[in-house]
Amino acid sequence: MAAKKTFVLRIDEEVYDSLEKWAADEYRSVNGQMEWLIAEALKKAKRYPKKKNTTTSKDKE
Repeated sequence: MAAKKTFVLRIDEEVYDSLEKWAADEYRSVNGQMEWLIAEALKKAKRYPKKKNTTTSKDKE
């Protein structure tokens, strides 16, 4: 599993409340919802990081 970074985010209280409701509607935490939103935005912008190839030459044999 990839390492995760932690950071502080300041967000308007009303925006947070809306995000919290949306997350609950989709059975996610607010953090999970934000991760999903960011990933979707990155994919839409074609900036989502490519997965690293973890196979070795031994795996290919």
